[in-house]
Amino acid sequence: MLPCRRIVSSGQMTRSLQQSRALLLASLPGLLTVFLGGCATQKTRVVPPAQLRPAQTATKAQLLDAYNTQARAMQSLNATVDLHLTAGSSYSGVIHDYHDAHGFILAGRPSSIRVIGQAPVIGKNIFDMVSDGSTFRIFIPSKSQFLVGCAEISHPSSKPAENLRPQHVLDAFFWPEISPESLVLIEEFDADPNRYYVLTVLRHVGDSSGAAGELEVARKIWFDRADLAIARLQIYGPAGRLDSDISYSDWGPVGAVQPGADAPTETGTATPIVFARDVRITRPQEDYQLEIEITKLALNSTIPADRFDLKQPEGSQVVRVGDDTCGTEP
Repeated sequence: MLPCRRIVSSGQMTRSLQQSRALLLASLPGLLTVFLGGCATQKTRVVPPAQLRPAQTATKAQLLDAYNTQARAMQSLNATVDLHLTAGSSYSGVIHDYHDAHGFILAGRPSSIRVIGQAPVIGKNIFDMVSDGSTFRIFIPSKSQFLVGCAEISHPSSKPAENLRPQHVLDAFFWPEISPESLVLIEEFDADPNRYYVLTVLRHVGDSSGAAGELEVARKIWFDRADLAIARLQIYGPAGRLDSDISYSDWGPVGAVQPGADAPTETGTATPIVFARDVRITRPQEDYQLEIEITKLALNSTIPADRFDLKQPEGSQVVRVGDDTCGTEP
C-alpha cells in the first residue's frame, strides 16, 4: 500500500506561517537576553585616565639659562655607580646582555675621565679605562690586554661592546655651554601623558666662508614640562647623524656649589646642585647602550691629576684600536 500524503490547503499553510512568525517575534527579546547576558559573556575593562601632570611654562631664554647653569655647575665628579651594558639592537638582530657591574667614575673638566668596572660581590676589576678627550686607554685584566686608540671612533667594531669609550660617558656628564650667538629653535612636543619643551641647537656646516649659510643640528635638549628638568640630550654628528641619545631621570639635590662653580644667591649662600641619579646612554652608531645608576656622588671636589693616569701593566699585551695611534704610545 502506498503511504498516504497529507494535503494541506493554502489557507492552512498561511495560518501556520503567521503563527510561527508571531511565536518567533514574541520569543525574540528572550533569545537576545539569553545570548547577550548568558550564552555570551561581554567583559568591560575600565582603563583609568592617564595621570596628567600640570605642564609648566618657560621661555626659550629661561630654558637656555637653566641648561647653562647646570653646565657651569659641573666641574668634577666622583661617583660610585652600578653599570649595565647592553650591546646590539633590534636593528642588527643581535642582542647581547652583559652582566651588571659595580664601578667608579672620576671626571674633571675639561676632558679627563676614568671609569672602573668591577664584578659584583668579589670586587675584582673587569676593566679600567681613561681618556683625556683625544685618546683613550683601557686595561682588561681577564685578557691581559691594554687597548689604546683615539677617543672618537672612525670605524666601529663589529663587536658592539668594543666600541665603548670613556669619552661617551664624559659627554653625558659635562655639557658645553650654549653661547648667546648660537642659533636655537624651541618647540613643544607631546608624548601622552608627558609634555616637553625641545631646544634644537644649530651649527654652521664647514667654516664661515664655506657652506653659504648651510645649517645642521648640533644637539637637542628635552625639558620635561612637569618640572622643567632636563630629561633627554641628543648629540648629533655631521649630516644629521645621531651619535648619542642620553636620558636623565631621578633628579635630586647633591650639595652646595663649590666656589667658582656658580654665582652665590642674594643671601650669600651658593645654590644647590641638582643631578640625575639614573643616566642612560644610547650610541646608535656603535650599537650599544650603557645605563649608569649613581649610588654615591660627590661633585666639584679636587681630583689629583695622577688619578687619571693609567699605565700599561707589566706583562699585558698592547692592542691598537683604530687606524692611527693618536699619540697613544704607552
